[in-house]
Parts: sequence; structure tokens; C-alpha cells
Amino acid sequence: MRPNPDAHPPGPCEAAPARKGGGRPSRRLLLGLLGSTGVLAALPAAGQAPTSAPKASFGYADVVERARQLGERPFDADAARIPESLSQLSYDSYREIRLRRDKAFWRDGGSDFRLLPFHLGFLHDKPVQLHSVANGVALPIPFTTALFEYGKVPVPKGLSPSLGFAGFAVTTNLNHPTVQDEVISFLGASYFRLIGRGQRYGLSARSLALDIGGAYPEEFPFMRALWLEEPAPDATELVIYALLDSPSVAGAYRYVVRPGPTTHVDVTATIVPRKVIERIGIAPLTSMFQAGEGDLAQRSDFRPEIHDSDGLMMQAGSGEWIWRPLRNPRSLRIASFVDENPRGFGLMQRDRDFGNYQDLEAHYHARPGYWVEPQGEWGKGRIELIEIPTDNEAFDNIGACWTPEAPLPVGEVSEFRYRLSALSTTGPLHPYAQTQHSFAGSDLEDGHAQGQGSKRFIVDFAGGDLAYHLGDPARVELAVSVTAGSVMTQILQPNPAAGGFRAIVDASLPDGQTGEMRIFLRARGRTLSETWTSSWTAPAVAAPPQPSE
Repeated sequence: MRPNPDAHPPGPCEAAPARKGGGRPSRRLLLGLLGSTGVLAALPAAGQAPTSAPKASFGYADVVERARQLGERPFDADAARIPESLSQLSYDSYREIRLRRDKAFWRDGGSDFRLLPFHLGFLHDKPVQLHSVANGVALPIPFTTALFEYGKVPVPKGLSPSLGFAGFAVTTNLNHPTVQDEVISFLGASYFRLIGRGQRYGLSARSLALDIGGAYPEEFPFMRALWLEEPAPDATELVIYALLDSPSVAGAYRYVVRPGPTTHVDVTATIVPRKVIERIGIAPLTSMFQAGEGDLAQRSDFRPEIHDSDGLMMQAGSGEWIWRPLRNPRSLRIASFVDENPRGFGLMQRDRDFGNYQDLEAHYHARPGYWVEPQGEWGKGRIELIEIPTDNEAFDNIGACWTPEAPLPVGEVSEFRYRLSALSTTGPLHPYAQTQHSFAGSDLEDGHAQGQGSKRFIVDFAGGDLAYHLGDPARVELAVSVTAGSVMTQILQPNPAAGGFRAIVDASLPDGQTGEMRIFLRARGRTLSETWTSSWTAPAVAAPPQPSE
């Protein structure tokens, strides 16, 4: 777990507390900066694309072949450098540089899509080559200062048309038929963001993650080149290709973007490892969680909750639906959910009440959740949740991904396909009652008896068929299990105000041990709710001093 040396803010598995004594601008500052250019994005791009002659009928197979050939060669660490006049731009100076909207690509093609490249400079100092694919022919997009407004910054001189860009954003008629709004952006390493109608940028997706949460520094794959198919006048989807590279792996990616109330991206990932990778993250997501409803001690200001996502949602291969509330832990925590052929997982923002955030700038209540649906069989492995302590909302401290049980074969092609969706609600995903609220006692002991720590857990379930069962609450049963320790008390109360039930569970655990708890509701053997799960650790209590002789 290490900070990303090439990017800011840190990703899900490299997030760290803010650096003392200055340093890079905060995450919120960068979001404001990129928003001022009409783009909100995550991190600086890296790498330079290999060049080749244009080829007719260019498609994903060509990118896969490039990735295969790239994976057969040693990693080339030499990256193109940009002129000092750009790399030394200050934050304020870089803000002055904006794409001329009348220069956006595809304006004259008749489609609803517009392509907006990002200028290099400031933190974004590693160029990536952009290409436009039209009529089966892929051509590089040349850099020119004529694309941008420079404000008070002197227009750079002598820049090569092959300089490249920092990344790109795509706009479309997302929220209104006559207004162009951003729907997806690629900026930095393998990070990208997408939003649906009425949403604000929040968490990020990554194309691949390596050595996340492990004993070694995390490795950051990056895009060497990006291709976009020029959309037809009646196009309702956008096709993007990417060539990914890093010391340990090469890869080809295909993204099919379908904007709408719920924006979907169908992802095909073709991965060619150069060496054995023990911890590889497929469909990784990164988010921020500083404080939630059950974290009163972590509130640092007037806002009740501060987070981009409030839980990890999963559908196991068995069909079971699971909800794991996020936490801002006191030390690094990695939870692994072993599974075979998972049906879905995602970092979700379930709480949509502005009053629970009270943030007029960040609009946390409008942040999307990202839901990953594997296509085909992914085999055995685990969904991993990484939670890193933070005292600042400027850093992404939450990560989630799928890690295969066995390392991918070196030198061979492995393919993963999945659909990524930007959701505003988790309600339609399953018919069961969902966790509405959950609270836990202090992380400190709530009482001791013969070396046992104790804690109370409170979980509110609502929705599904629970309103019906309020007519005869005695039919509803509380199912509780623990992996360590014991359950001392379990109470199930009707909660008419929420249209559901409240579960109250007291558990005990030997000092210094960690256990997992699972809670769900059922009636006559029929499951009524998703499974709420969480872990807790009983504090180690020092032995009393022995009297001296």
C-alpha cells in the first residue's frame, strides 16, 4: 500500500493522509480545477503510444495484437517528456488553459457526442496519443495550440503536433436534449469516470490494479494510447479502445459507452502478464469515505456524513445479496469475500438525502454508485474491500475489486468482460429488503467479562416485502451468525416509520480477536432481506500489573 507517485489524488489502495508542509492540491481543489475546464476527472495520464501506419478496418483485434506483442517485450520505462514551459505551470496558470468549445471534435458529424481533449501541463505531464477512427481508419489526433484558450498564460511556442494530450472527456445530451453535459472522462493512469442523468462525479473506476493491499508498492498500469470511433449521426453509443502497459502487464481494452438515466459501459479487458502477479485487481473501483451515520466520533465539521460511497454491495455466485457498510478504520483493513463466478459487486451511494450531508459544494447526495456485472464465468477468487484510514476528504481511501484465485498465466492472453453501470439507487437490483441504516458501538470496549469484549449492533431493514409482514411481526425471524465469539442478545423490533424492522444484536468476542457478523431476515424459511455483514475487533486489554515481591 503506497501512494501513487504519478497521480493525485491517491487511488483506492494507495490513499494516504494529506502530506504535511504543503505538497499537491487537494482532491476537492483538483475537482474544482477540472470542473472549471468543463471536465471533472481523477488523475494525470502517463505513457506514449507506439506509432504505426493507419490500417483500414481498425478494431479491437488490432489493439489486442498490439498488447500481445507489447507483452512479449520487456517494459519500456522511457516516457515522452513535455516541455518545461508546460510541466512548470502552476495550479492557477493551468486553470487558464481551456479547450475552445467551438473546436470540440465531432461537432459537424451530426451526432450527439463531442470529444474534448485535455491539455498537458501542471500535474498532467505524461502524454498519451489520441486517435480518431473513421470508416475503419485510425488516425492520430494532432496537437495544436489553436484548440485551446490560454487566458493570461503565454501561448506556448514550437510544440510538436505529435505532443499528445493528457486525456479526454466526452459530452452528450445527457440531462437535456439541447445541452451538452459530460458523460465520461479518461485522465490519468488507467482511471476513468462516468455519470448518468442527474449525477455528479464522485468515485472512479480503474481498468486494472496490481499488488493492491499487498506487502509491495502498488504498480500503476497506464494507457499508452486511446482510440475513439467517430460516432455516426444516429449513434446512441460510443466505442473506445485503449492500449495499457506497465512493468508487469500489457493489455487491450474496449469500452462501449451507452449514456442515459443509467449510463452503462461494457468493458472487455484482454490482459497479457509479463510475470507472475500475485494480487491483480479486475474491475477495480476507488472511492472516499471519511464519516458516515454510524461514525459520530469521526465528524470533523458541521456535516453529518462525508463520503462518495457508503457501502460495498455484492451478489455472490450462489445468488445471495450482501451489503457491507464502509468504514474509516483506525488502521488498514482488507476484507476478502471468497466466491466462485460472482454475479456482481460495486461501491454504492445508497443515502440520497441532502439533509444527511449538508454539503452545497460537493453534492455527495448526487454521487453515483458503480455496479460491476461480470459477463461469463470468472471462476474462483475473491472480492476484496480495502479500507484505509483518512482524516481528510481529499483522498480516496476505499477500494474494491475482483482478484482471481490463481495468478494469470504469464505470456498468455486472459480475457474478462463486464458491464459497469452508474446507479443512483440500488433498489431495482434485487427484490429483497435492503439495509437502510446500521450503527455499531464504539470501537473501544463496551464492557468486559472474563477477557471478553462486547459490542451492540443495530441494523434497520426496509423495503421488499417487509411492510406486508408488519401485519404479523411474529412471522419474521432474525438470523444471526458470527465467525468468532458468541451472540449474547438478539432482538427484532417492528419499525413502522421505516416500513420495516430493526435488528439489535449484542455480541462478545475474546480480547484482541476479530470476528465477522452476518444478519438477515427470513419468514417460514424464505429470505426477506439482503445479508448485512461487518467485522469488529475486541480491544486487547493489558493484564494488570503484578505486585512486586
